[in-house]
Amino acid sequence: MSWITRVRNALAYVTTRGEESPDNLWHKCKGCGQMVFMKEFEENQNVCPHCDFHDRIGATKRFEQLFDEGVYKLLPSPKVAEDPLKFRDSKPYTARIKAARASTGEQDAFQNASGTIHGHKAVIGVQDFAFMGGSMGQAVGEAFIAGVETAIAARAPYIVFTASGGARMQEGILSLMQMPRTTVAIEMLHDAGLPYIVVLTDPTSGGVMAAYAMLGDVQIAEPGATLAFTGRRVIENTIREKLPDDFQTSEYYRDHGLVDMVTHRKELRDTLGQLIGLLCEARAAA
Repeated sequence: MSWITRVRNALAYVTTRGEESPDNLWHKCKGCGQMVFMKEFEENQNVCPHCDFHDRIGATKRFEQLFDEGVYKLLPSPKVAEDPLKFRDSKPYTARIKAARASTGEQDAFQNASGTIHGHKAVIGVQDFAFMGGSMGQAVGEAFIAGVETAIAARAPYIVFTASGGARMQEGILSLMQMPRTTVAIEMLHDAGLPYIVVLTDPTSGGVMAAYAMLGDVQIAEPGATLAFTGRRVIENTIREKLPDDFQTSEYYRDHGLVDMVTHRKELRDTLGQLIGLLCEARAAA
């Protein structure tokens, strides 16, 4: 699509004189810096049509893009103590939670839904970086376990999309306790003979990498995602060496055997449908 066509399409959405103009007509790509007509950007699944930069998206868009006909059942999030440590830094923890809920419309950083992908039953859990950096606290841990339990009850695979800066510091050791709990939950899936598939998205780092992001039966990553247990600068200062430019990216992980494939967002639904079919058939025959 030429720039003239994009401008003409954009102008078609501009309101007439005297009416209020929309403020979200264009999107500036974080990858190449080019302006993209918002409608074109959304139709391209929030991927830049110029440089293929995969922008971050939340749970609702993930579910709509992946489930058949965009139809799914949202699973309720378990209730947890919201401020068990009465934590306060520059502002109270409860104020940060309230602000995150107001900006995202979600209760916490992890949401589950059930439905079908190419006719195969599936439960999908999505971590939203927009909610306090996708940080893992008690609510995320409980939601992950609830997703596992739902998948086991439905005899369906569990697919998790990770996006996190790590553990939630406002919950201290309680956030770190989610790591063994989620690991045990994954073992429950294995004992039930059900697949656990992980899709790593930008960014996935810290304790979430150890807790459940790198424990999938199949590891998929979106292109260009930053994947790391600890920061690049910390590693360079520790080993006193300059790291490669593509270090801690999806492609680097694939080339070094840490993920199985890097899959474009447009191909992700078909890839997951094929994987579910193959894995479920293989485990049924075992």
